Formats: sequence, structure tokens, C-alpha cells
Amino acid sequence: MHEFDLIQQYFTWTHAPSEVRVSVGDDAAVLQVSPDEELMISVDTLVNGVHFPLNTPAHAIAYKALAVNLSDLAAMGATPRWFTLALTLPAVDIAWLEEFARGLKELASQAGIFLIGGDTTRGPLSITIQVMGTSAKQQALLRKGAQVGDAIFVSGYLGDAAAGLAVAQQRLSLPTATADYCLQRLHYPSPRLALGQWLQGRAHSCMDISDGLVADLKHLLKRSQVGANIYHQNLPFSPALQKLNLSTALVLALTGGDDYELLFTAPESLLAEIETYQLVNQITITKIGEVTDKITELSLDYDLVNLPDGYNHFQ
Repeated sequence: MHEFDLIQQYFTWTHAPSEVRVSVGDDAAVLQVSPDEELMISVDTLVNGVHFPLNTPAHAIAYKALAVNLSDLAAMGATPRWFTLALTLPAVDIAWLEEFARGLKELASQAGIFLIGGDTTRGPLSITIQVMGTSAKQQALLRKGAQVGDAIFVSGYLGDAAAGLAVAQQRLSLPTATADYCLQRLHYPSPRLALGQWLQGRAHSCMDISDGLVADLKHLLKRSQVGANIYHQNLPFSPALQKLNLSTALVLALTGGDDYELLFTAPESLLAEIETYQLVNQITITKIGEVTDKITELSLDYDLVNLPDGYNHFQ
């Protein structure tokens, strides 16, 4: 069973209380907590050997654990406020804990989010973080809302983190400097908080890319009941991936996951504003395709044989 089928079958409840505006199925839940403000909540678990390679430095584990949760808030356009931490440890290692705490606090300080509680227990190493953020009423970015004719955009570069994981698992050999860059992208993703906040009121739909562009775009298409055309020559590759053959780079970018970039749709009329925004804020934003009326159909103009759908925990 695919993880999303599992969630849909067993954990998607109907008849939500009136204050629950968005529940299961988006990057974060949205709760109306006052007449003019909404609270957004998301939670993710990272497991040793699954979400990060064995022997990943403690600083990087903490940083990534918080970053992937902040990325969910970014996808909603939320302002980060508070988070909780549940930490399962095989044993108490003072040096490891000091590095972990340093990595956690480093990103928390950058993002302006505060640790308010949690839990610790003994067992195989895993980290669960729940983040909470706020937004003005009815301004949250959602996966639904994409409109036929919208342009499809992504922030940053795609595939670098997947290349880093392939290097860590010795499935890919790269020059030292290139490998170090890709590993950095794997361990230290950049949640696009400022971009998400800027997109409120501008983008029609948005989500972050965690399981790979193909898999995540399909979720957005399903929620919005639209289709998409994607053009391979428009996919943004870093200089690191440009050194690989095209098919390898495309598979990494389309299905590799761990990018934690924003995927959003917006009217073509927003192009000029986006150009200005990326120049001022020194961020890459690329148009990769457009939304079509072919419901849930994703078309790619490059034939990749047996292209995987993206990461699935239960396959």
C-alpha cells in the first residue's frame, strides 16, 4: 500500500470541527484561532538510515529535521512561531547531543521559531518535530487552486540532494568538490519561508517538493483537478547536475526527492513580478510548464523508460 493510500483509508476523517479549515492532505493543517488569524500545524518524523544516511553528523540531522518541517510552513506561506521536539535516542551521548542542539538552535534562530516542549525516550534514533505558524485569515497557500492556463514554477535547483544521497550510498561517483556540494544540499535544505510568504495572494496553489517533482506535482494536480505539461529543457539544474548525462540528471530532478523547494502555480501575468523578486532576493525561480485541463494527467516531453514515481516509504 502506498503511504498516501494508507493515510486516505485509515486516517482521513470527515465532519471536521468548524475551526478546522484544512486537515489531512496538504502540507499543514489550517485552524482558525481568531477572527483574523489562522494557525498552521505540521509534523514530520526522520528515522536514522531512512531519512538521513547512517553516521550523518548530529548537527546536520537536527538542522534537516527542523528544515523539512519549516518547508511545510513555507509551502503554506506561514510565519513560523513555535515547535516541539520528540527525540528517540539509543543512548545518551553528550558530544552528539551538544552538536544536535547546536544545529537545531542555529536554524531555529534564523527562522524565528521557538522550542516550547516535547519528549525524549530510548530506542532507535528518530526525530519528530511539530511546527506551528500563523497567517492572516484565508491567506494560506494550498495544493488545490491551480487553474488551467497557470504557469508552473519551482524555486532553486532540483536533484542536488538526490545526487548527494546517491554519493553517500556509493551509487554515484562525483568529483570531490561536486560531491561535497550535493551532500551539503542533502543535509542542509533551505526552507523557502520568505518566498512562501510573498506568494500569498499571488500564487493559485503551492506545495514543497519532498518526494520528487513527479510525485509531488501529481498530488497538486489531484487536489486541484487539473493536468500539467512539463518541459525537460526548463528544469533548473545546478552546475553539479549539468555535469551528468541528461537522463541521469532528469531522473534525479524528477524523482529523487529531498529538494524542499517550492512548487507553485500562478498566472502568466505574475512573470514580471517573479523576475523582479528573484533578482532582489537572489533566488532562482523557474517556469517549468503549464497547467492543462487534462485532469491528473502529467505530460513530460522526454521519454524516460520506467521512470519511478518518487519516494514511497512502503515500497
